Amino acid sequence: MIPLPFDRSLTGAVVASLLSLLVSPSAFAAELAETTVSTLTTAAEVRSLSVEAASAHHPVTIRGVVTAAEPDWGGKYVVQDNTAGLFVQHVGRQPAIGDVIEVKGTTGPGWFVPVIQSTEWKKLGTSPLPPAKQVSIERLMAGVEASQRIEITGLVRSVTYVPSQKTMVEVSLGGYRVRVFPKLHGNLNPRSLIAAKVRVRGTAATSFNAARRQLTAVNLMVPTADDFVVLEPELHSPWEQPAVPLADVSRFRPNATLGDRVHVKGTLTFQRPGLDLFIQDQSGGLHVETVSTGTLPLGRKIEAVGFLEFVNYQPVLKDAVFNELPEPPETIHGERVSVAELREGLHGAELIVLRGTLMARSVRPVLRENSGFVGTRTVCTLRGEDDQSIIVEYEEPRENPSHQAIPIGSEIEVTGVAYYETSDTGKPKSINLLLPTPDHLRVLKTPSWFTAERLFIGFAAVCVLLAGSAVWLLTVAKKNAMLGILVSEREKAQKELQEAHDQLEVRVKERTEQLKLEMTVRKSAEVEFRAVLTERTRLARELHDTLEQALTGIALQLDTASKLFQRNPADASQPLELARGFLHQSQIELRRSIWDLRSRELEQFDLSEALAIASRQISGGTGIAIELDTTGQRRRLPEIVEENLLRIAQEAMTNVVKHAGASRVMVRLIYAEKSVSVEIKDNGGGLNAEKMATQGDRHFGLLGMSERAKRLNGRLDVSGTPGEGTSVRVIIPLDELATPTVAPVSARVEIV
Repeated sequence: MIPLPFDRSLTGAVVASLLSLLVSPSAFAAELAETTVSTLTTAAEVRSLSVEAASAHHPVTIRGVVTAAEPDWGGKYVVQDNTAGLFVQHVGRQPAIGDVIEVKGTTGPGWFVPVIQSTEWKKLGTSPLPPAKQVSIERLMAGVEASQRIEITGLVRSVTYVPSQKTMVEVSLGGYRVRVFPKLHGNLNPRSLIAAKVRVRGTAATSFNAARRQLTAVNLMVPTADDFVVLEPELHSPWEQPAVPLADVSRFRPNATLGDRVHVKGTLTFQRPGLDLFIQDQSGGLHVETVSTGTLPLGRKIEAVGFLEFVNYQPVLKDAVFNELPEPPETIHGERVSVAELREGLHGAELIVLRGTLMARSVRPVLRENSGFVGTRTVCTLRGEDDQSIIVEYEEPRENPSHQAIPIGSEIEVTGVAYYETSDTGKPKSINLLLPTPDHLRVLKTPSWFTAERLFIGFAAVCVLLAGSAVWLLTVAKKNAMLGILVSEREKAQKELQEAHDQLEVRVKERTEQLKLEMTVRKSAEVEFRAVLTERTRLARELHDTLEQALTGIALQLDTASKLFQRNPADASQPLELARGFLHQSQIELRRSIWDLRSRELEQFDLSEALAIASRQISGGTGIAIELDTTGQRRRLPEIVEENLLRIAQEAMTNVVKHAGASRVMVRLIYAEKSVSVEIKDNGGGLNAEKMATQGDRHFGLLGMSERAKRLNGRLDVSGTPGEGTSVRVIIPLDELATPTVAPVSARVEIV
């Protein structure tokens, strides 16, 4: 952590803001609005900005330590505080690595990550660099750790010098490559780092496509020589190891180790300086990728060492370096093969001779900056003797007119290196034949001038000319004859069309007015009928569910009071009080039905508490024990759901008191994720099918409960067996937007 001085001005600003709240609320509101665009003080705040927000140039003041400041950056540097690191775009005097500074400026979008556009900085002291954190290669290659001080461990693949006179070490880890720019000890030979395992600490930097704000590569700027540590150097010099036959490079070798360089020897058959070369021995050929720009004559004996990789399922020696051998050059005459053999995956990276027919040719420019090669690449399509095609290409410093004059259809013979792109089955997907020089293409036979293609083109041209002449003559003759007829017919048709159009407009207008009148009368009648029917249905249901239930409760309580009064008048007071409560409740319900107000129980309580109150009122003085069990996520439901569930439960419990002859009732309220259900189960006499049939349409209570459930897209199930009680269960689907307001509970209340 970097110790930073305490900012007393910030404390004063906070105190002043609090005092302004006491003195003038309007002044505080204005100051609060200014605070929303106040100065950013941490790197994390700047990194979290979107491109649009960073482009607004918010003021920034950050204190941190400089972790990267390269001499060729033109004053730019990286500063890191306790939260993160940021790249600072600054022109002029550049701070040194390890300086603790205060930088002021504004936010900028940067080219990949938001940055600070600095106007000034001042040095506050010096400090050790922040500890480097170990990160995964996936996060690093995604650009998430840009401008952060990190640590990686990997294998050195190559050491080169870039135009800015820096040493660039490519380190591979996890199948990715990171470009490291270290400060090395003076006594360390950079070439000795190849194939060594190293631990590197530094600041992550990015290469990018500025126009599209896309990451292209990840760099690591190493501030000191001590931050580049060689953990394991290459154990044995690959040059001293026996050369591996080229055909055995990708075959099973018991002592092969991932990361070891392979030593090979062979004769040079093809070379593109700064890109790659091909060599061949008695066993086969091999593709070697190297950045060396030295040019060697074909047939020269060379040895090379490099890392074996598989590109397009073909063995390639990557990051290779090579040396010339003192042996005399050897001329390799390619073996003549067929396209069918190449399709089987044979002769890969070998020099071969192929004959076929030239089918197509194109020329495109080529530029390789690392080797300075500028020229053209000629790409030809060759059809073999077995009617299968391959691509032939060669490069030359300038376009050769004599080769471009070779007519299409010529029989040619080419000598070049077979270059495959294969699938995981080993079968080639595409075959290219790379010619070392244009002289490796030889014309065997040119096509006759009277080719079938030329004859067909000539015949087609004559036919087109004759057809065109005939069409032109017929057209001219018909135009003069038909012109007068067409003009008269068009005028007549236009006149008839106008008359029909006028009649149609009149008829459409009349019919439209008639339909509007009919639809208005029909809709008015339908709306009036539906409104009357809906209101009658609602009033019938409300009167049954409220007033009738209340009157039933009053009757039951009065019967109980009458019985108790005969034995002991004092005991009749409680049923009378309950009857009075029912009477008062019926008044409230009647007002609610008239004014269509919300249920008082549901205004003051949730559904579970309203069910408990209704249970006490209905069971009071009856001797029936009602047990209420609530499970699930208790929450407020839509008003229409709670109202109808309460009325269904009241009707069901009233039916139990009136008809079931039960001594105990279980009421279960179940809150599910997408539904709510209420179940009323008693231990009474159960359902009697014959009695239910004789009563016919008098089951207004069940009908009302069913209508309420259907109105909410729910389902009402009534079941029971004679002598085993009755169960009424209603399930209502809920809107997924309902939000919980009460913690999940599982509560049970017993009411006697």
